[in-house]
Amino acid sequence: MKTTKLASGIVMIVLGAIIIFQSMFAGVSNAFESNNSGSGTLGFFLAVVYIITGIVYICTRKAHNLAADIINFVLLAFMWILSISNASDYTDLIVWGWIALIIGAVFLVWHLILNHISKKHSQA
Repeated sequence: MKTTKLASGIVMIVLGAIIIFQSMFAGVSNAFESNNSGSGTLGFFLAVVYIITGIVYICTRKAHNLAADIINFVLLAFMWILSISNASDYTDLIVWGWIALIIGAVFLVWHLILNHISKKHSQA
């Protein structure tokens, strides 16, 4: 799990950088079209959350408690809700939102399962 968290943390930071550039262009497009869409700004916030959660996954890859995974899941799930509900012109935001939810849920469930297995082995 340590290596997977390290690799996914790095990937999330790189994806955050990609999302920043995409949302920057979406924001410029929204400004030129004067369509009052905030999807570019929301994309920027999603990118910041990607970068923050990537850093947290890297820093807590050796931790046995669930606090970091729960907080990351809540942040990513919140951004998923915002991204699927507000992606008007920037439709890639829906994809990035779903990826965020999947990553957060997978790590949370995986950590819960590992903790459950380790408690079973410690009781036996």
